[in-house]
Amino acid sequence: MKRIYRHILGLLLVGVCVAVWVLTTGMARRELRTRTCQGKGKLQVTVTDSLKRRFVAKADVQDWLEKEYGAYAGLPLDSVDLTRIEKLICSHSAVRDAEAWITDDGVLHVALSQREPVIRLENGQNACYADETGYLFPLQSRGSVSVPVVSGKLPFNVPKGFKGYLENPEEALWLSRVIGLVSYMKGKVWEKDIRRLTVRQGGELVLYPVQGREEFLFGPPVRIDEKFKLLTTYYRSIAPSKNAGYYSKVDLRYRKQVVCKK
Repeated sequence: MKRIYRHILGLLLVGVCVAVWVLTTGMARRELRTRTCQGKGKLQVTVTDSLKRRFVAKADVQDWLEKEYGAYAGLPLDSVDLTRIEKLICSHSAVRDAEAWITDDGVLHVALSQREPVIRLENGQNACYADETGYLFPLQSRGSVSVPVVSGKLPFNVPKGFKGYLENPEEALWLSRVIGLVSYMKGKVWEKDIRRLTVRQGGELVLYPVQGREEFLFGPPVRIDEKFKLLTTYYRSIAPSKNAGYYSKVDLRYRKQVVCKK
């Protein structure tokens, strides 16, 4: 009998807990309907990586919300579509990700991070950035970054304002390899010693040093480590035996040999 009483008491406690939850949830929802979101004067925007890049400012987010979302000031808190706000902010090319939330005082908060360019691509008609994943996005009207420039006959063409990934697998692979080359140079002596990378027909690369008149014929962006070892051999064993500027072309495209031309 006692076991039955304990069972009944347990069921009653569960029922009370459910009733309390329903009551408090209903009250919370009613409270959300009575409290409203404040306007852009109270909007809080945090750009988490603003010390590195200054592509996006609070004024940009305000403008995007006004033009693309519409009025949110005065709306009940549970009527503000935070998911939509996050999506529209992320639709802008310089934004990598965004999070939006509203605090109890009705203030809309937006935290975002920006895309980080690793190279700048130019073909004489258009220029854009690429991040480490191969995502292309336009140069920004606000702010700029110093990254290696790859210019010339790029093996792909994208319209001005393009943002996204290359759909052609061969083009995407070439871009990925160039990004890998630039990543290889970073933190090494080559990062400062190579001033420019030019693309010739067929996607072959030519590297130009900061000092000297040599053209380093690199070829396609493959066997990167091997070719830079050949370049090291040139500077350590070949160039010192001649006067400065003796060679005009240094071919690194062949395996285990450096071909130099006056």
